[in-house]
Amino acid sequence: MSESARLSVDIGGTFTDVALDLGGRLFTRKVLTTPQAPEQGVMDAVRAVLPEAGIAAKDLDFIVHGTTLATNTIIERKGAKTALIVTEGFRDSVEMGYEHRFDQYDINIDKPRPLVPRYLRLPVTERCNARGEVLVALDDGTVRDLIPVLRENAVESAAIVLLHAYVNLAHERRVADILRSELPDLWITLSSEVCPEIREYERMSTASANAYVQPLMASYLADLDDRLRAEGAQCPLFMMTSGGGLTTVETARANPIRLVESGPAGGAILAGRIALECGLDKVLSYDMGGTTAKICLIDDGRPQTSRTFEVDRQYRFTKGSGLPLRIPVIEMVEIGAGGGSIAQIDNLGRIQVGPQSAGSEPGPACYGQGGTGATVTDADVALGRIAPEGFAGGSVELTPELSTAAMDAAIAKKLNLDGPLAAFAVSEMVEENMSNAARVHAVEQGKELAARTLIAFGGAAPLHACRMAEKLNMDRVIIPKGAGVGSAIGFLAAPVSYEVVRSRYTKLAEFEPEVLSNMFAEMGDEAHAIVTAGAPGAKLEERRIAYMRYIGQGHEIVVDVPVRDLTAADGAGLKAAYDTAYEALFGRVIPSMQVEILTWALTVSTLQPAPVIQAEVAADIEAPASGERELFDADRTEFIAAPVYQRDDLAPGMSLQGPALIMEAQTTTMVTGHFMARVDGSGHIEIRRKTGDGP
Repeated sequence: MSESARLSVDIGGTFTDVALDLGGRLFTRKVLTTPQAPEQGVMDAVRAVLPEAGIAAKDLDFIVHGTTLATNTIIERKGAKTALIVTEGFRDSVEMGYEHRFDQYDINIDKPRPLVPRYLRLPVTERCNARGEVLVALDDGTVRDLIPVLRENAVESAAIVLLHAYVNLAHERRVADILRSELPDLWITLSSEVCPEIREYERMSTASANAYVQPLMASYLADLDDRLRAEGAQCPLFMMTSGGGLTTVETARANPIRLVESGPAGGAILAGRIALECGLDKVLSYDMGGTTAKICLIDDGRPQTSRTFEVDRQYRFTKGSGLPLRIPVIEMVEIGAGGGSIAQIDNLGRIQVGPQSAGSEPGPACYGQGGTGATVTDADVALGRIAPEGFAGGSVELTPELSTAAMDAAIAKKLNLDGPLAAFAVSEMVEENMSNAARVHAVEQGKELAARTLIAFGGAAPLHACRMAEKLNMDRVIIPKGAGVGSAIGFLAAPVSYEVVRSRYTKLAEFEPEVLSNMFAEMGDEAHAIVTAGAPGAKLEERRIAYMRYIGQGHEIVVDVPVRDLTAADGAGLKAAYDTAYEALFGRVIPSMQVEILTWALTVSTLQPAPVIQAEVAADIEAPASGERELFDADRTEFIAAPVYQRDDLAPGMSLQGPALIMEAQTTTMVTGHFMARVDGSGHIEIRRKTGDGP
């Protein structure tokens, strides 16, 4: 076979999506996720798409996979029995957390429960200071004393987190060597390898989480790889990371915590590529699937990134109420607002949507698999937005009557509403939840929304994108090709990459270019070795950054560092770049304050081809409708006969007026009456507010 065959699979809470790029031709499918055995859903998806493309597994050149398994393992507390080995006197640090409370007025505050219970937080005698100097030598006897405890408690995995190990890792490695000599089957995570950064609590939490999910993830990845080989695949398998890059299975097995947000990262990569393709410098990425909705700000084609992430938040939108992880991650807001999110009436008589989800089992009521809750998908079916025939490419058969019954029982009767108005209320509530999350996120990042373009994808986002745009006063929406499996398509555009981080405290007034250059050289060697193992012979690019702040501040600003040997003049260059970034965020600088750097990061990535710039399209041609459908109109609050278009029938340059529905195999786009739609030169649906229809 001469054509390149590249396949990606994304496991979501409700659907498992697959995308196959065969020499530029795209084939996509959705199958229901199999939560008890997620690898089975992957194989179902692969077996569904390969015959459609007319190839076999042996013809594949590349497979990439993203999964929520690590996240779900932490949230559901289904990980390995884990021990945490710490410096004597610090076993409770992981439970004490920060010195502040995320809700200081709640006397019954629910803090995130540590992954490791206190009886398995085990101290050893040793101590290093913040410069890495040994104050108390490691007592090997205290390490050997732990071996019977680990055996008696059937511990499967251990996280070793010693004080200031990010500067001096010798003691952590010695502890690991002693344990491995007696317990060869024990999984071991070193904080100096998985999170070599300052800030003890986050380092301890990250290492504990890595150890907690490692046995399950390693087993899953090995089993999936074996199944793909048994199916005939001979190409390498890559994993999507939360930072937006690909990595090898071997690296993922060693650092599975980096896979926590792998699925949503693919969607942000897709939105960034489309932004460059369409010449858009400021966009808002909106990914709504079956279980959650994800929102990401993207400037100049690059999604915002972060070094911190929280999982298992006890309070839905409250920072500090979850377990902190210090890993490379694309900055986004994720809320429990997907197609499977369950709507109900709360104690105050208000409609509440999510975060509970019907998932894939039993799923929304209309799936006919035993689900009785009224979900967002049921509301969309009841409003005429989703046609039962061909839903999810024909993999799921819908029963509209069950949606109507669920809406009546859960919402309409309790609020004394007509059925369609109850469904409309559910839809409005979920759209307002997402819009509010976008507003808050933009304010927190110092960004605006109205002038941005909304790029919407995922199985449910195209249904709600226009109403989102109306609520956010946005005038332009783009629904990309293959929107229903957007994250899986985004995987195919991601580079193979790896980030290395080091904490080395530096004052700009005491800048040491030679020492820092040597540190970056060591970091570069580590990152290049991992990336070249996954992509031998590929062209690589490198990015270096510093996390800078005024001395005494609590948060840092990211500043780019030149990719070369540093000189004394670079200290002034970094200060100037920091001043520019600080002023852009806060409107001023503080000339009298000195600047310090806590952490340095280096990322090596394969060089991706530049996106094809969108071609100019000839004058608009009226799109051919394939029929009509009864659609609930928000402005009239009644059903109207709306034209239906098939996306496969739409060619670049064709346009249509809302209200209308555009149907395709994996999703449906609803164009409201305030917008018109046009197919651009790349085949994306561009939706614009009608002239004179101001926000």
